[in-house]
Parts: sequence; structure tokens; C-alpha cells
Amino acid sequence: MAKIKKRVAKKAVGKKAVGKKSVAKKSVVKKAVGKKAIARKKVAKKAVAKKVAVKKVVEDFKAAKIKKPIEYMKKSFRKNKKVYKKFLRGLEKRKIRGLDGLTIALNKKAFKRIDCLSCANCCKTMSPTYSKTDVKRISKHLGMSFQQYYDKYLEKDKTGDYMNKSVPCQFLKKDNKCSIYSVRPRDCSGFPHTQNKNFKLFIPDTHSQNIEYCPITMNIVENMYDLIVTKEKKNLSAKDA
Repeated sequence: MAKIKKRVAKKAVGKKAVGKKSVAKKSVVKKAVGKKAIARKKVAKKAVAKKVAVKKVVEDFKAAKIKKPIEYMKKSFRKNKKVYKKFLRGLEKRKIRGLDGLTIALNKKAFKRIDCLSCANCCKTMSPTYSKTDVKRISKHLGMSFQQYYDKYLEKDKTGDYMNKSVPCQFLKKDNKCSIYSVRPRDCSGFPHTQNKNFKLFIPDTHSQNIEYCPITMNIVENMYDLIVTKEKKNLSAKDA
């Protein structure tokens, strides 16, 4: 009888021991799972933080001042001339919502990044198209007759438009400022025409040419290409700029 009691007691002790081991094992597994979950959360947080950091770097880069605008434009044009020309030609036919709103927003950002007085490439390498009203206004400002001004500074191109005889512009000063700024041609005051609505209408005769001469235009087309082609966005707004 005593032996039977001992066996029962021994079995009970054994069961308790097995139970304790099982609980201990479950506790170890639970801790291991918990550690893995914590590790995964940490990895996820780091990934999110990295994305945020990269996004900030990209945004800061896009907002940073372009100190050498002509150099920037020439480099980008050499590298992407065919791509951007083709993109602009195709853009005339594409149906993209919000393009004008995006363009105006990109225009504002580009002017914040690029100081025209550190560039003046349009005045150095291009001629504005003068209207008769422009010539009358400027010649009067200078105390000259229409014909005197025309004979001294202008010529007609193949299409009959009034253009400067030579570049750089006769009114460009050493500090890149315009000596007749208050009465300058309307073509100059509206340049590079990226601030206007109906961006597509200006592509054939203006924007396609200006990516080679105007850093502002290049910057806008560059960002537009990134959004429409690289990121494949079809519904755009000023918020995308």
C-alpha cells in the first residue's frame, strides 16, 4: 500500500514537473515571438524614417537655389535634348488634367530657385520680337523717332517681325540689369511665358526652343517630365509641383 502511494505521489510530482516545463517553454516561445515582433517594428520604423529622410533630401534639392543657372541648363540640355523635345511634342497631344495649374506652380518654384540676374541668358543670346507699339514706346523713351530707332537697332526677320540686329541686347548692363526695364518690349516682360495658361499653345514656337536658352523653362520641363513620364501621373494639380 505504501509503495502504491509513493508511485502515485511520484507520478503527480512528474506531471507537475512536466507542466512547469511546458509553461516555461511557452513563456520562452512567447518572449521570442515578442522580441521578433519588436524587431520587426523597429525595422519598419527605420524604413519609414529612411523614406521620410530621402523625401526631405529630394524636396530640399528641388527647392535649393541653382547658383549657376546657365551651366545647369546647358548640362541638362546636352544630356536630355532628344528626350525633352520628344516629350514636349507628345505633350501637345496628351490629355492631362490640371496641366496649366501645375505649370504655374512649377513656374513660381523655378523663379525661387533661379535668379534671373545671375543668368540673363535670354538677353545675351536671344532677341525679343518687337511690336510696332514696343518700338514707338521705347524710341519715345530714348528721345528718338521710330525710324531712327529702327535704323540703329532693328531689322526684320524672314517673317517680317522686328528683331534686334545683334546680341547681346544693346540695353543689357554689366550687372545683367536692363537699362530700359520700365519700357522694355512686351516679349521681354512676358518671358519665358511659362507663367501663362494654355501651356500647350506655347510649346511649338516657344518652350521647345527655350529649353536651350532659359534655365527657368528647362527646370519646369524637367520637373514636368518627372511627374508625367517617370511617375506616370495623369491627374495633376499645383500641389504636385
